[in-house]
Amino acid sequence: MAVHLHEEDLPEGVLAAGPVAVDTETMGLITPRDRLCLVQISDGAGDEHLVRFAPGSAFAAPNLKAVLADPSRLKLYHFARFDLAAIQHYLGVTAAPVFCTKIASKLTRTYTDRHGLKDLVRELLGKEISKQQQSSDWGGAELSDAQRDYAASDVRFLHAMHAVFVERLAREGRTEIAQACFDFLPTRALLDLAGWSGHDIFSHE
Repeated sequence: MAVHLHEEDLPEGVLAAGPVAVDTETMGLITPRDRLCLVQISDGAGDEHLVRFAPGSAFAAPNLKAVLADPSRLKLYHFARFDLAAIQHYLGVTAAPVFCTKIASKLTRTYTDRHGLKDLVRELLGKEISKQQQSSDWGGAELSDAQRDYAASDVRFLHAMHAVFVERLAREGRTEIAQACFDFLPTRALLDLAGWSGHDIFSHE
């Protein structure tokens, strides 16, 4: 298992066919203001690839965009809504089809309100991950070893969790409603980017 850091694009041919786990790191939580700094991606075979974008980047990244926009590749996320918006805004592609482990958790783990990645990895896989670098500066000239490992851990376990949640969604009879949620997520991300991030347009108010 290794973590590979790349500048401005993903090298061609480093990912095997099939689903990819995807995550992003930004300068903050307001997508148009807080630039995209890092895209993490893994094919689940043991290596994680981190693609870093410098300040002022043109976000060209043709190889990364091709993978993210490939309609034949399932993309696995934890809280896909945020990552989809960041990727759409900065890279200009819709990174779908989608499976979101946070939504799957909320649909199947109704016995708890703890749906964070750390909680899921601990309960479902018996592993521990650190969130110590969650609020660190991702825009610096260098990424520390701790930052690299934190970023990689955000995609390291998504394939294994995907397998667990596929089984649990089927067990609870919620596969179809989960898929409908996943299919809507790119539109939810576009609504966020268009200014409706804090509003539920389906509510009565």
